Amino acid sequence: MTWEEFEKHKAFAGDKKPSMLRRRVGHDYQSRRIYLITMTVEGRQPLLGQLTGGADAPAGAPDAPHISLSPLGEQVRKCWMAIEQHVPGIKVLATQVMPDHLHGILFVQQQTEKHLGQAIKGFKAGCNKAYRQLSPYAATLSQQKQQAEGQKEARRHGYLWSPNYNDHILEGEGELDRWFAYLRDNPRRLAIRRAHPDYFRVCFGLTIAGQDYAAIGNRFLLTYPQKQQVQCSRSLSDSDIEATTASSLAKARQGVVLVSPAISKGEQAVMRAVLDAHLPLIFLTPWGFNAFSKPGHQYYEACAEGRFLILAPWPHQNQRVALTREMCLQLNQMAAAICSQ
Repeated sequence: MTWEEFEKHKAFAGDKKPSMLRRRVGHDYQSRRIYLITMTVEGRQPLLGQLTGGADAPAGAPDAPHISLSPLGEQVRKCWMAIEQHVPGIKVLATQVMPDHLHGILFVQQQTEKHLGQAIKGFKAGCNKAYRQLSPYAATLSQQKQQAEGQKEARRHGYLWSPNYNDHILEGEGELDRWFAYLRDNPRRLAIRRAHPDYFRVCFGLTIAGQDYAAIGNRFLLTYPQKQQVQCSRSLSDSDIEATTASSLAKARQGVVLVSPAISKGEQAVMRAVLDAHLPLIFLTPWGFNAFSKPGHQYYEACAEGRFLILAPWPHQNQRVALTREMCLQLNQMAAAICSQ
């Protein structure tokens, strides 16, 4: 959809709702770009394989976490790899089939006649065919859904994937390497989440000092008797930041839980040092969570070890907005209130 079409129809669309599945307005999805695509199995059923291996096993070890694909999962992988055969100009750079979803990286190497969504549609059609052939219970699924959820859901019979998909468009330097690492690390991340489910489940409606939060991580950090806010002026010199970081680490080693939105350069330095030292930390983020939110890659081990808690005071948004001075002041006030509890 072009910006002109978007503006023309916006008045009739109602309020904009948070969604991870919305396409980028103004992008034609036909030009030379690289995309990270994610799609989920209908109902998040683990039809594509099962996780094997242990979360603590090192990468490359025989018992390292990996996905043993089911026959359907193998067909899904083959359908994904076949995209470049059916759509000239698109190259498959990577894929990671998980039990209930798929991540893949596609490179549109040249201007194409059809937009990217048409390639995804063809891929899904091939998967649906394999699903109907390989799932003997699919014939009863429609009847069960019809009885439990009505005709609308029953019409989804025979479809492997949930409607639509999520995409990210490559923009920043080094982002592609991070995408590749993310796909490779997905089985290990899943193993960690299964080993410590409570630390990775989004908790909504957590009220602290009259403020509601969504939370990911170890909520028991809030019960620690000693908590201290980390607040650093933007005018601090590098030497001041080093001194503040050393002081904060010393307190954390004595059992103090540090609390910070990590806004300024100094606060960010303290947060990195605390995480690197495997010490407890409560982080206030301005970016809200949805039901499927997960901690970022750099926070995974901290969450798994129970030494990290992320609190989001504001709802999830489709796009990140610029952090205003008022928002910064509010986050610092919230940090102070948490420490007073």
